[in-house]
Amino acid sequence: MGLITQQRRRFGYRRLHILHILLRRDGIAINRKRTQRLHREEGLTVRRRKVRRRAVGARAPAPVLALPNQRWSLDFVHDQLATGRRFRILDIVDDVTRECLRAVLDTLISGRRVVRELADLITRRGAPKMIVSDNETELTSNAVLAWSGDAGVEWHYIAPGKPT
Repeated sequence: MGLITQQRRRFGYRRLHILHILLRRDGIAINRKRTQRLHREEGLTVRRRKVRRRAVGARAPAPVLALPNQRWSLDFVHDQLATGRRFRILDIVDDVTRECLRAVLDTLISGRRVVRELADLITRRGAPKMIVSDNETELTSNAVLAWSGDAGVEWHYIAPGKPT
């Protein structure tokens, strides 16, 4: 059992027991309960993966403001080069004028980078009343949540599966 568990670290006792069918061909019979007991005694429990955190923002529909620079939308666009390397573009758009305020292109854009770009944009254009985004991990990070509270900008997360 030790050799199989070293080769397949993410397997729990149920999937390991299925692999013991191969041992039965060699004349070694073991039932599921024994597999579970041995797995537990050896301390081979598989760690559960962390549950993805959901956004903490309001779910009510965002009010429509009719003045420029009042509500911005953030979203990521993904694409791939001919060489196979992937890249992302962070688009920041003014909802009223439909003007693209900034497009940040990079292979990796973290929550801190989003905050840095937003802070730079606010120093040039002024702060919006509200920013609307979806629940991507970069936009729900601790850096973004802390920054929105410090900057006094209301952050609205759209409901999952609803593009507006």
